Amino acid sequence: MSAKPKEILETILKNLGFDATIEEEHLEEGPLLRVTSDDSGRLIGRKGHTLVALQYIVNRMIYQQDQSAPKVILDVANYRSQARENLISKAKEAAEKVRRWGDIVELEPLNAFDRYIVHNVLKEDSAIETRSVEVEGTNKKAILLRPRQ
Repeated sequence: MSAKPKEILETILKNLGFDATIEEEHLEEGPLLRVTSDDSGRLIGRKGHTLVALQYIVNRMIYQQDQSAPKVILDVANYRSQARENLISKAKEAAEKVRRWGDIVELEPLNAFDRYIVHNVLKEDSAIETRSVEVEGTNKKAILLRPRQ
């Protein structure tokens, strides 16, 4: 039996008392579920933590039904799209500082997916080298940008 991500999310949101509209889009990485709701702030949560947790729950439920199903990406009120654009912009600004001044620039600690985005955005830049480094005293990692040797 194939998992139906949209139906799973609709059921979860309904049981939580949210009135939401869900549009499903198919991307290379897997299905993208765009959620529209009058209460989108509560679905996103502080710094997107609720959205991350909701996405995790949906993916766990899908995995229980079909272990070969691709992972689902949730986006509420275009939060993820805007956050990704902001992250790309920060990475490009940091790269420009490295090019201009030759200094090493450290970005704030990021989750694995965000680090992946930054590395991919800057991988074609022949003047910049990126490297993930552990942040001392935490289990998080940041990205260092430096001039390529």
